[in-house]
Amino acid sequence: MPLESVFLDAGGVLVNPNWARVSEALARRGVVVETARLERAEPYAKRDLDMSALIRATTDQSRAGDYFNRVLRHAGLEPSEATDAALAEVHEYHRRHNLWEVVPAEVPPALAALRRHGLRLVVVSNSNGTLRAKLERLGLLAALDVVMDSFELGVEKPDPAIFKRALERSGSAAPSTLHVGDFFHIDVVGARAAGLHAWLIDSASLYAGYDCPRFPNLSAVVEAVTAGALL
Repeated sequence: MPLESVFLDAGGVLVNPNWARVSEALARRGVVVETARLERAEPYAKRDLDMSALIRATTDQSRAGDYFNRVLRHAGLEPSEATDAALAEVHEYHRRHNLWEVVPAEVPPALAALRRHGLRLVVVSNSNGTLRAKLERLGLLAALDVVMDSFELGVEKPDPAIFKRALERSGSAAPSTLHVGDFFHIDVVGARAAGLHAWLIDSASLYAGYDCPRFPNLSAVVEAVTAGALL
């Protein structure tokens, strides 16, 4: 079937964490680490967590502390009272505003290109109830047809129920829908369980050998879609 809809994860696809904010919170406690080092470390922390058994046994919220501590370790820092205090500040900011607030330069034109291709655009994200307000604040909401925030729905990826509800709300059919995310055992496994196609954003090339198409960023996804990769 021709592709009609593209479902998109938010974090890691449309928006990235504001590592400058994290670096500043750490610096206020005497822990110096460059923003770029945290950015480079993040894909490795996500890959550590992207294990089937771990994902099944945890939730997005319960993984948060482990995620940030793994980023710090991959950046060469060990958790301490100072890093715990900095991360508590970061978590509070995320609770109120959403830390995933950096929009890669390629995202707005990529969304515009998908829209020109006549595709429905739906965000399906594990979030904390701030997703829609965050996307509006960042100027992305108008480019989207539907936003599915797991906190509001009471179900999160990889449960196929969230994808099925997104299909219903957007008027999409699973065989003609592609989901793009950055966790194999959350996004790819969950989307496939609901009958969707699934592609993975693998920005650091850490998923060689996994049985799904992998792309470095959303621009590369758009190139494949517009070339008719699913037709």
